[in-house]
Amino acid sequence: MIIAIASKRGPKVEAVQQVLPRISYHLSADPASIDYLTYEIDGGISMPRSLSELLTGAEERVKLLQKLLQQENRHVDFYIGMEGGFHRFAHGGKDLVFLQSWAYVSNGKTAYYGSSGNVSVPDHIALEVMEKNRDLSIVIDEVTLTFDVRSKQGTWGVLTKDFLTRQQSFEIALTAAFAPFYNKEMYR
Repeated sequence: MIIAIASKRGPKVEAVQQVLPRISYHLSADPASIDYLTYEIDGGISMPRSLSELLTGAEERVKLLQKLLQQENRHVDFYIGMEGGFHRFAHGGKDLVFLQSWAYVSNGKTAYYGSSGNVSVPDHIALEVMEKNRDLSIVIDEVTLTFDVRSKQGTWGVLTKDFLTRQQSFEIALTAAFAPFYNKEMYR
């Protein structure tokens, strides 16, 4: 089985490499025979700030990846795009901002979305990203006084004291996005 991933970033690639062996039996594949192809594909949205932008970013990565691989005449069983970012909604008279991860998985004919849970974003971080339009990767590095948090535990890890990492959030999203493929009886 050949899996094409629209990212070379560690947490995303490692999430795919964790999920696929667990579900491969239900996809009629041997976990030892899975080949992973990684490509740096931009989803077109530098910092998603809405559910629509999160879904569009994940889907756009897959579309661009499919186009690239078709030009190369390369056969792939599944194309995977992932996007993480913020979204907000009003509830109880308050504006709430959450961090969420999304996955979009296609077999070239059919595609499905899956998402992680949500984690509440502290007001001081939400203000910088949502109101001042700053990139989360820069803000979280400043807040934590570290470099390249997004390639490690991610904002998920920072906000949850590493009880949930960026990789784990993508694992949840991928498991959900693959469900119609590995549980076909339910999704007829």
